[in-house]
Amino acid sequence: MTQGIAYIGLGSNLGESCDQLHLAMDAIERLPGTRLLARSALYRSAPVGYLDQPDFVNAVAKIVTTLTPQALLASLLQIEHQHGRERTFLNAPRTLDLDVLLYDDLRMHEHGLTIPHPQMHRRAFVLQPLLEIAPDCVIPDIGSAQQAMQGCLAQTLEKLPEYGKQLSGMAL
Repeated sequence: MTQGIAYIGLGSNLGESCDQLHLAMDAIERLPGTRLLARSALYRSAPVGYLDQPDFVNAVAKIVTTLTPQALLASLLQIEHQHGRERTFLNAPRTLDLDVLLYDDLRMHEHGLTIPHPQMHRRAFVLQPLLEIAPDCVIPDIGSAQQAMQGCLAQTLEKLPEYGKQLSGMAL
C-alpha cells in the first residue's frame, strides 16, 4: 500500500474545545493504516465568517496514512459526527471541525474535497500551527506557507499552554 503524508486542521468552539482536540488527535491516530507524526500547539482565534460565536481553538496534525484522500475525509467526518458535530449553517459554531489541508503535493477538486484546502493560505489559525510542525511546508499552487503567513499577520492568535510535541521520534 502506498503511504501519503497529510496535514489535518482541527478546530472547536463548543464545549470543552481543548479536550475535543485532544480526543480528536487520539481518534485520528487510531484510524486504519495511519500514524500521527506531529501535532502543533493549540491556538485560540476569533471566528471567521459568522462572528457571533465563541472563539475557536485550533491545531494542525501531521500524519502518514495508507488511506486515500477520500477515505481519510470520510473517516474525519465520522470522527466529527462521533463528537457531536452538527452542520446547521455555514461557519456555524461546532464541537469539532476536521479538514484535510494537504495530502502530499496532491491537487484535487471534487464534490466535498478540495486539496489543498482552498482557504488555508488565508488563515493564520491554520498557517501558524502548520509552520510549527512543518516550517518548510509548500502549499501547491500557492507557495511557501511561510510566505502565505506574511499576508495573515493582522490576524490575532493566542498560543495556549503547552500541548504540541514531537511524536514517534520523527523530526518536525
